[in-house]
Amino acid sequence: MVPAIGMSVPAWLSDFTNRMMVESNANLVRWMHVTPWKQDIESCDRVGLMQAMPAGDAERDSKGANWKQRVSLMRDAIIYNRNNPSIIFYECGNEVISEPHMFEMKSIRNTYDPNGGRAIGSREMLDSQEAEYGGEMLYINKSARKPLWATEYSRDEGLRKYWDEFSPPYHKDGEGGTTHANVNGSKVKDASPYNRNQDSHAIENVTRWYDYYIERPGTGHRVSSGGVNIVFSDTNTHFRGAENYRRSGEVDPMRIPKDGFFAHQVMWDGWVDIENHRSHIIGHWNYTKDVVKNIYVVSSGEKVELFINGKSKGFGKQSKQFLFTFESIQWEAGELKAVSYDINGKVVSEAYKLTAGKPFEIKLTPHTNPKGFMANGADVALIDVEVVDKNGNRCPIDNSLIEFSLKGDATWLGGIAKGPEDNYILSEKIPVENGINRIMIRSGIKPDNINLIAKSKGLKSSKITLNTSFFESNNGLSTQLPNHDMTSYLDRGPTPKTDSYTIKRKPAFIASATALSNQEDVYKSFDDNELSEWTNDGRIKTGKITYSLTKPSVVNQCVAKFTGWRRKSYPIRILADNKIVYKGNTQQSLGYITIPLKPVLAKEITIELIGVNTDNDAFNKIVEVDPNKELDMFKDKEGANAKGQLRIVEIEFYESL
Repeated sequence: MVPAIGMSVPAWLSDFTNRMMVESNANLVRWMHVTPWKQDIESCDRVGLMQAMPAGDAERDSKGANWKQRVSLMRDAIIYNRNNPSIIFYECGNEVISEPHMFEMKSIRNTYDPNGGRAIGSREMLDSQEAEYGGEMLYINKSARKPLWATEYSRDEGLRKYWDEFSPPYHKDGEGGTTHANVNGSKVKDASPYNRNQDSHAIENVTRWYDYYIERPGTGHRVSSGGVNIVFSDTNTHFRGAENYRRSGEVDPMRIPKDGFFAHQVMWDGWVDIENHRSHIIGHWNYTKDVVKNIYVVSSGEKVELFINGKSKGFGKQSKQFLFTFESIQWEAGELKAVSYDINGKVVSEAYKLTAGKPFEIKLTPHTNPKGFMANGADVALIDVEVVDKNGNRCPIDNSLIEFSLKGDATWLGGIAKGPEDNYILSEKIPVENGINRIMIRSGIKPDNINLIAKSKGLKSSKITLNTSFFESNNGLSTQLPNHDMTSYLDRGPTPKTDSYTIKRKPAFIASATALSNQEDVYKSFDDNELSEWTNDGRIKTGKITYSLTKPSVVNQCVAKFTGWRRKSYPIRILADNKIVYKGNTQQSLGYITIPLKPVLAKEITIELIGVNTDNDAFNKIVEVDPNKELDMFKDKEGANAKGQLRIVEIEFYESL
């Protein structure tokens, strides 16, 4: 979606957006709920972006005539798009469907695309024997049998306009809405995760992605296959925050990058493992002398050093693998530089921020169809509007109101910006945000010189001329398809023929288990099925389960998904052949946790409850569209009262290589 014109964009603009996803190092786009139009499917072919193609659904399974319609739609979508190589997944629904329905959908795939090599599945489907992939929204799923990947792994939102609370307009993180309405009319009491500043939004993306990264291929027998964010560009889908559109994108509605874009660029620079090192300093470096703040660097290095005007400020505190925090840094005008090192102290990447001078002039930069700006009444030109200093550096805290005038055979479409009452849609006066904005004009039907003038009080004006080209038609109809002669984008390079990861650790396989209660269910705690669990009878003294390994192993990690993963904390101790190798409280999470163990050669590993478990949601601000639909599928009405529960969905043990 693009402001003022919706989704009816010229083909080159589809490439513009989809290429940006690839440039952010994404390798898959999941279209939401309905089959995308052919233009975007062909665009992904050109830019090298894999796709998950849905047919259509209503966020639930269906029956009768409705189900027959869905089957027919999937059949037609497969036939129409089966020759597009970027389609990798066929998606049957945004919720779990029944096994008979999954079998029917798979039969449609086998009939109409038997040799395409595409997997067919649905969201969730964690224990399905028919689906060829699955995965929940938000939560971390793992499997040894099929790809499980998150269909929406990060849901927080934030405007591009808000750098941090030290920058104009001085928006405090999370401020701007105490409630929000979901599509079903229900409310969330605290909407602060949907009103973030850019810095905390980018940090949240790093935090959420780390949970998947540590369970990636190469980390064991059961792995997560990653996930996709929601959404890439801000959109007018149902909003949850203070504004009337969704702002969870890595780019804003006009495709101007936020800090989250560059954070993902760092974390995703490789097909699985990091292959190319990058660093990015979150935010800008235009403050005042009284500002002391934390500086955050997203980096794939092992350690990061910060410099101000060549003077070291020390090394950052690393968290979530990619985030480095430098606390209480005093602002000084000049150059802020982050230097990233590998484990041997070798420099692997650097990032810079410069203090810009006073706003001086407006700079206009056009983006047009590579074949030329076509006079067909439908082509669009994007024009970047920047406020820069005398040296041409963007002024990152300037929010000047720019007034435009347009002459020639073209239509003004404008852009979007946060306003006191509206979004400036179609307005000929629009502010830059953080020193930049982007506007659009649509071509007319005759070749012409299109003149655009931008001016603002106190700034030097700017003018550009765009020339629209003759567009051949026959009685008003085009003689060519919109994507004619569109070039491919090959900079990402080919998908590797060999594994794009290294083996990080070795699984110590479980042969059997014994417990003091519900012995018949012990297998469910290591059966590679996240829809099954083992639990004791709710008494502390029965909260004990012992796993026998297939051979004696020096286990140094326990990876577990405890029931109530986002709410419950279990006080446990872990014993290796009766030697205590861990004692403490389990962390709340959105899936799996890794518990470090003292390495001891052992044949048996025991998990033992040693106290009362607690129940308090650590993620209560981020919920499903329906906040009552908790995907922790073992939620127990009596769980809060049963303080002696030990409940395990999946458990794994690992030893170092």
